[in-house]
Amino acid sequence: MSIKGHVEKTLDGIRNGTIIETMKQLYDENVVMQENTGEPTVGLAANLEREQQFIDSVKEWTGFDVQAIATDGDDGSVTGTAFVQYSFSFVGQDDQPVTYAQVAVQQWKDGKIVKEQFFHG
Repeated sequence: MSIKGHVEKTLDGIRNGTIIETMKQLYDENVVMQENTGEPTVGLAANLEREQQFIDSVKEWTGFDVQAIATDGDDGSVTGTAFVQYSFSFVGQDDQPVTYAQVAVQQWKDGKIVKEQFFHG
């Protein structure tokens, strides 16, 4: 499966509410994740905990839309870079609606994400 196929599998995990399980499959044990230019979170365990905290802040998902996916080459390789532009919306535990539009830049190595940085306003 190419990087694009792996990206699609990751997005399916978000759509299906199985992102934690998907992260365990497709994220490297030493993954580095970062929001904008904030301090990176290092390691799969720390990132799973951070993701679970985010999931727990959501009362109800109301939307998820992928606008674009780009990868460097589509030769079936599982090492390289992917760019994903998407938006999602939800109602928080405080009953406030939230909408995010962001781009994720993913560095893949041997079929696993080793670095992911999110850019959003």
